[in-house]
Amino acid sequence: MNQPPLTVRHPLAVAAPRIAPALATTALLVLGRVWNANGAEHSLGNAVLMTVLATAAAAAGVCSVLGRAGDGVLAGFAFATSGGLALAGVAGYADGLSLPLLLWAVATAVAYALAVRHWRAERRASAAFERRMTEKREDHGHAERIEAMRSRTRIEVAREGGAYALALAEAMTARATLPGYDPVVLGRGGLPRLPGGPGDRTGDEG
Repeated sequence: MNQPPLTVRHPLAVAAPRIAPALATTALLVLGRVWNANGAEHSLGNAVLMTVLATAAAAAGVCSVLGRAGDGVLAGFAFATSGGLALAGVAGYADGLSLPLLLWAVATAVAYALAVRHWRAERRASAAFERRMTEKREDHGHAERIEAMRSRTRIEVAREGGAYALALAEAMTARATLPGYDPVVLGRGGLPRLPGGPGDRTGDEG
């Protein structure tokens, strides 16, 4: 039975999804503080702009989950965008670091809470897939073992049949070479005659 190839993932590929939420919120905080240093501090127009964008993103998330055709992935993306815009707006508008850092901590916690739910669902799906594949491999292995046993049985039967035929042919040859062998006399005595042997005139009759 063929075994699936073993794959070893790089440590960075394993760690990247775990640190992605923290990297995303940290990047938003840094960009907001850069924006703050370039004129966004106490800028009412910039604050209104970010508020409108964050509200629009949140509204898009709400609309995407309503109805029968709601898309959870699109809703999550919309809510994440809304939170990111809000964090960037506060980081750019505030004059200190206490409020931006507080919002950064809250946003990071929420991001990890959502990510943990996604990781759990992904692990369950992966475990279910592995279980199905294991069951299929076991079923295929059982079928292969049965076919192998049948093949060996057929080979043994063919070998025994060939050995029997060879032994019968040797016995017939040895019988024909015995002194005083006469198939006619054997036939009269009630013993079967070998077809095609000496004295067999069946084909000449008529």
